[in-house]
Amino acid sequence: MPGEILFSQDAGVATLTLSNPAKLNAVDADMWRALEQHMRTLNANPELRCVLLRGAGDKAFAAGGDIEEFITVRATVDDALHYHEGLVAAALDAVRACPVPTIAMIQGACIGGGLEIAGCCDIRIAGESSRFGAPINKLGFSMYPGEMAGLLELVGPAVLLEILLEGRILVAREALAKGLLTRVVDDEEVEHEALATAARILKGAPLVARWHKQWVHRLTRGTPLSQEEKRAAFDFLATDDYKEGLDAFLAKRTPVFKGR
Repeated sequence: MPGEILFSQDAGVATLTLSNPAKLNAVDADMWRALEQHMRTLNANPELRCVLLRGAGDKAFAAGGDIEEFITVRATVDDALHYHEGLVAAALDAVRACPVPTIAMIQGACIGGGLEIAGCCDIRIAGESSRFGAPINKLGFSMYPGEMAGLLELVGPAVLLEILLEGRILVAREALAKGLLTRVVDDEEVEHEALATAARILKGAPLVARWHKQWVHRLTRGTPLSQEEKRAAFDFLATDDYKEGLDAFLAKRTPVFKGR
């Protein structure tokens, strides 16, 4: 039975749940397709404020790709290229391209494809007992270059090579120290902390969150900003939310942002 991506939305926060409980939420081909489709729909939603990604239950975020289907989906080079570029890398790119903040809520195993998904999120919150790695060297295949981008951007070449060359499983605290995680909390606090993080994001101005992501991604390109881009960095001056933020600050009240 194939896995699925469950979707729910409440107060501007969309939740995507990786659900394949019989296989510790291993991500199969149908799930990669669905993840990309959901993300592309969400990415085009101007009312969206935040996306939360999680695994079903508390045993795993995702324990990798569904290895049992590899015999069929990667039988030839053309099949493998379609699977890893057309399905997996496309889904990961859609997560990375999300214009609003993304949060990975991690409980249990976060391995292989699960680690790739979490690595494409902006904020990664994990429980103390969660585990991380990509031990595919023990399975005789390498990580597709198109799937490395998020992890490489997140932790750099030295840590990524350590993960891939050793194939070692990291405990949460070591993953935090290596930059794979944003924060680690007690297992029973993971969901609460993820939702509290989303709530803090929702208290900020929606357009500002989108601009912060836009400019961080732009600056990682390493090329100088054009004069037009520098001027565009002050687009907030024409927004109602900017006026509301200043008025609320001066009046010592809580701002009410409307995303315009």
